[in-house]
Amino acid sequence: MTYVYFLLLVFGVATTGALFPPGDWYSGLEKPLGTPPPWVFGPVWTALYLGIAVAGARLWRAAAGAARSRALGLYAAQLLLNAAWSWLCFGLHQLGWALVDLTVLLPILVLLVRTARAVSAMAAWLLVPYACWVGYATWLNAGLFWLNRG
Repeated sequence: MTYVYFLLLVFGVATTGALFPPGDWYSGLEKPLGTPPPWVFGPVWTALYLGIAVAGARLWRAAAGAARSRALGLYAAQLLLNAAWSWLCFGLHQLGWALVDLTVLLPILVLLVRTARAVSAMAAWLLVPYACWVGYATWLNAGLFWLNRG
């Protein structure tokens, strides 16, 4: 049942993307080199959110201890930052604040992977693609900010 709860939690966070779709504003922005076509985001984020949910459930089910508590705290923080990004970028059209969000999220994810490794190696590995994608997203967001700052 833990896995179901984490799927509901994580896909609840994912709904922020549905609440704040890119829309015409995003379509009108100049995009940095390497921006994928729009159809890529849905399948990629679906797979990533599935991995994030399973990783969270694995951490939750691990033996209690300081490392588990740290990992779960970092896990909660990354969920909040993940949810905030869509609101900042697509809801408020604040590319700069969205970039700040990602520059906080990325090191938290790296720390989460390192911390999770001591709790559940599988959870840590499941979070690696997410951390890589957020690194890529940070680069894209920085490019959007730079190209559209005027």
